[in-house]
Amino acid sequence: MKVKKVLVSQPKPASEKSPYYDIAEKYGVKIDFRPFIKVESVSAREFRQQKISILDYTAVIFTSRHAIDHFFHLCTELRVNIPETMKYFCVTEAIALYIQKYVQYRKRKIFFGSTGKFEDLLPSITKHKTEKYLVPMSDVHTDDIKNLLDKSKVQHVEAVMYRTVSNDFTSEEEFDYDMLIFFSPAGITSLKKNFPDFQQKDIQIGAFGATTAQAVRDAGLRLDLEAPTAQAPSMTAALDMFIKENNKGK
Repeated sequence: MKVKKVLVSQPKPASEKSPYYDIAEKYGVKIDFRPFIKVESVSAREFRQQKISILDYTAVIFTSRHAIDHFFHLCTELRVNIPETMKYFCVTEAIALYIQKYVQYRKRKIFFGSTGKFEDLLPSITKHKTEKYLVPMSDVHTDDIKNLLDKSKVQHVEAVMYRTVSNDFTSEEEFDYDMLIFFSPAGITSLKKNFPDFQQKDIQIGAFGATTAQAVRDAGLRLDLEAPTAQAPSMTAALDMFIKENNKGK
C-alpha cells in the first residue's frame, strides 16, 4: 500500500529545515506530528512521600532537559530556594546550557560530559567526591546510573520527579494514517490505550531503537521499518529510503 499520510509520534520540529519536511515535499506525502506520550511532574505530595529533602544535597546530576524542568518546577512548588553553592553535573553541554533558563550560568559550578554517555561525566563527579548528589529521575528508569555511582562510592540518591503518561487522543482527532512512527515503548502502550481495538491491516509501523522495535513485536504488531541501521542512522534517513522503495511504481 502506497504511503500517503504519516504520523510521527514526536512534537512538531521547531525548524522549517527539518528533514521530515524535505521527505514530505520529495514524495508528496503528508506528515503530521503528534506525541503519543507526555512528561509531567510528580506532585509535591508524591515527592514528599519519598522522604527526600532537596536541601540535604550539594549537587544535582541532570541527564535530560526534562529532568531540569521538573526539578526546578518541584523546587518552586515546594518553596525550596536553591543555594548559589549548588553544583550541577550534566551529561552534555547542551543540557548544561539549558540550566540558564533557571539559574545564572557559572562555570565553576556547572560541569558536563563530552559525548552524552554517563561514563564520560563520571570523572567530573568523582573529582568532587565530598558532594552529596541528587539524581532527578523518571518513574521508569534503569539502575545503570545508580550502579555506576555505587561502584565509584559516590554519595547519592535517586529521586522520582517526573513520569511519562499517555497523551490521549480526542474523538475529534482523525486517525487515518498509512504509517505510524514510534520512538519509545511508552508510545506503543499509548497506542493500545487510545485505540484498544486497533487493527494494523495495511498500516505500516516504524520504530526507532531496539527497545521500541521489541515493544511493537510484543504488542503483536507487524514492524515494517526499524532504525537506526548502518545505511540509515536516523529515522528520517530510514523513512526516506522506505517511502522511496515502498511507493516505487505504485
